[in-house]
Amino acid sequence: MTKLDGRRVLITGGAQGIGLEMALKFAGRGTEVVIADINERKLADAKSKIAATGVATWAFPVDVTNPTSIASLKAQVLAESGPVDVLVNNAGVVFGGPFTETPLDRHFKTYEVNTLGLVAMTHAFLPDLIERPEAHLVNISSASGFVGLPYGSTYASSKWAVIGFSESIRSELKVLGHEHVHVTIVCPSYIGTGMFEGAEAPKATEILEPDYLAEKVVQAVERGRVYVLEPWMVKITPLLRGLLPTALLDRVSTLFGADTSMARWTGHGSKVEPQAEAQPESGDQPDAER
Repeated sequence: MTKLDGRRVLITGGAQGIGLEMALKFAGRGTEVVIADINERKLADAKSKIAATGVATWAFPVDVTNPTSIASLKAQVLAESGPVDVLVNNAGVVFGGPFTETPLDRHFKTYEVNTLGLVAMTHAFLPDLIERPEAHLVNISSASGFVGLPYGSTYASSKWAVIGFSESIRSELKVLGHEHVHVTIVCPSYIGTGMFEGAEAPKATEILEPDYLAEKVVQAVERGRVYVLEPWMVKITPLLRGLLPTALLDRVSTLFGADTSMARWTGHGSKVEPQAEAQPESGDQPDAER
């Protein structure tokens, strides 16, 4: 999608973190922006920031784990702004800690928001994307979608699912003759939005700046790229996983400190307000993605 000026984008988890940063980047291209978030307190402020760039802006509440809420969002979007050309599934949460010491409801919430919510949003809005002359689906996954993540097992596995789902939808669109709908899968390491407070970037890398990643995502939409892999180590991770024996891959992970990177995670604390994968990945709170 080389031309974003005059197009319309919908971003879940768009009231804060990486979601808001992406909204501002799209707005800078002249794209009309629709943000949706479970955190209604932050929606008004986010809408004002985006509207200040001069583009048409809308903001709606949504709980991506609730199909009725998604249906309501779709009805509002179609009635007030019109169909979208780009859907960014950014809402997400993360809960760190040893698997057995993390309450089961937090593990379930991780899958509900990061995986099932993304699937539900895509199911609701993909038919509209198909009807557009040219459209784009962006799913926020994670670098942990390629490797195991101690102290973040359900978060990582929820992101593995996002990659598999996105690749399958991308292939299905081609098989069905809908090649005008492009798919981008975003797999960043830790982002400095607060969601991953306390986590440590692997050696030889650093915590990503939200502004930097947001720009990379918008560029990927403009250029039709399938993957956004940041930083450099993430770019080579799929290759290493395919070439190295498991024992050697484990040693590399230990050498770079990747296997203990979540050991001191504190995130946004102990509150349980999900969504906004837009922060650390993705979000919104108790840790809503990026």
